[in-house]
Amino acid sequence: MPAERSGAQSSVDLELLRLIAKQGRRVPYPVGLAALALAAMSTSVVPAGLAFGWLAAVYAVLALRWWMLGRLPDMHEEPLQHRLNWAVGLSLLNGTVFATSLGVAPWLTDFQRTVQTIVLLGLCAGAVATTAGHRLVFQAFLWPVTVANALAWGLGGVAAEDRWLNVLLAALIVFYAVILISLAKDTYRVFAESVLIRQQQIKNNQQLRQALSQAESAMAAKTRFLASASHDLRQPMHTLSLFGAALAKRPLDDEGTVIVTQMNLALQSLSSQMDALLDISKLDAQVVPVNNQVFALQPWLSRLQREFQPAAQRKHLMLRLDCPPDACVESDPVLLERVVRNLIDNAIKYTQRGEVSVEVSRGQDEGLWRLSVRDTGMGIPDHEQSRIFEEFYQVGNPERDRAKGLGLGLSIVTRLVDLLDLHLALRSVPGQGSSFMLNVTAADPAEIQPGQEARKGGSLPPIRVLVIDDEEPVRVAMHALLMAHGCQVLVAGSTREGLLKSMGHPPDLLLTDFRLRGGEDGISAVRSLRSAFPGLPALLVSGDTAPERLREAHEAGLTLLHKPVSEEQLISAMQAALAGQRREVADGHTVRGGTANPV
Repeated sequence: MPAERSGAQSSVDLELLRLIAKQGRRVPYPVGLAALALAAMSTSVVPAGLAFGWLAAVYAVLALRWWMLGRLPDMHEEPLQHRLNWAVGLSLLNGTVFATSLGVAPWLTDFQRTVQTIVLLGLCAGAVATTAGHRLVFQAFLWPVTVANALAWGLGGVAAEDRWLNVLLAALIVFYAVILISLAKDTYRVFAESVLIRQQQIKNNQQLRQALSQAESAMAAKTRFLASASHDLRQPMHTLSLFGAALAKRPLDDEGTVIVTQMNLALQSLSSQMDALLDISKLDAQVVPVNNQVFALQPWLSRLQREFQPAAQRKHLMLRLDCPPDACVESDPVLLERVVRNLIDNAIKYTQRGEVSVEVSRGQDEGLWRLSVRDTGMGIPDHEQSRIFEEFYQVGNPERDRAKGLGLGLSIVTRLVDLLDLHLALRSVPGQGSSFMLNVTAADPAEIQPGQEARKGGSLPPIRVLVIDDEEPVRVAMHALLMAHGCQVLVAGSTREGLLKSMGHPPDLLLTDFRLRGGEDGISAVRSLRSAFPGLPALLVSGDTAPERLREAHEAGLTLLHKPVSEEQLISAMQAALAGQRREVADGHTVRGGTANPV
């Protein structure tokens, strides 16, 4: 504690020196004018040379203080106490010089003496502010001036009947000095407290910045870990998914068909959980575009109800939909669907009996539709309601039951809600259930544009596909799957090998992994192949979900498929890339992954 007090006092003393130095450069101007007035007034009773000699002494002291006080804060080689002693000495010298002006007081008129006293006592009052009320520095100026002033009045030669009045004035001057000392004490206390508060605030700010830096480092480390773990897990999952899809294409007996079906279902379940990690990375990377459009809620929610009905029936729950047929909103239907899907999925997972209802009603504002997902489940205690939106946090799942997911659903929901600029509210009572409510901008049904259904399924034309991947099992699995779809397949482990194999057989489509050996990556592989085969459609396949990788692929304009890629996803993306090439060729433009921009 003594060390802490010493350090705190040192901070206060150093700040005091800075204040005195600043005031030492301002004070000479008003004080010099006051001294000039006193000197001019005294010329009526003393020779002008003596009066202005005193004025020259005052100016010399002010100049010395201006020069010396300005240097004190930066004289770090000198102990702090020595510098304070010099400030006290300069203040004493200044007070002594002004006290000598009272030597002419007995010969001045009563009016002149009154003016002289007012000026000197005013300088004493001003010294409270210019010295921050420091006891030694302030009183070194105060006492020489006030004592000399009191003596000048108390010992002044006047008639006996007026002596008592002079003594009374002398006493009042001393009393005034005592009052100033009390004010100076309070001023110094406030000054010291403000310095210490400022020092503590600086320390707190440094700690906050350090904590923020540590939090940002932890977030970056978490993101890198998720990306790395996701990549390492997706590689074998991707291989298994491709082999499973290729195996399902072959003739099998009933038992073999059941085994393959169950294996593929297990892979799809694992893939959906990995996709949750990918969604987090995509949203953190800020590469998710928002495409708002006007659409009707009733058919949109009816489709979701049909999809989730089997899951609700397996738990003997009623999945109810209550939506006015004229409910129409403006938002991104794909991203909003992901929000509602997560809310319905969570409601079914955490409801053991009763019902899950999706309700749409007018909000308090006529320009909004309120979309609510209600359940009769376990409910959420008040102290956990803010935590359920954290990543990997789950209520009532300490054993980490995989059937309840990874605990990322609501974390994804909050990111999507922010992205869509929506408001999400929660009301929950333990044992009675929970309600999640979204306010979505209402729209006029007349603004709905007739959409076109995306074409699904279909087969690939007989094309030549070049597959570049440094993992041999992936190359073998991809070869088997694409051959089953009637494609000619060239496989390579590097960009150079892919170029060599393509020279005699130009590919119609390039499928390349993002991470390749030898410092190569999929984007550079696409550039190299397109330099040999301009306009070559290309798809990236990666298990890397790091935000930096996502941004790189997004900026390069390449379609990025994340492992494990299902057969449907792969074929659909290949069809889209080929269709994009046909459109661009018809328009006379160069293709880049199904778009018209160059890599």
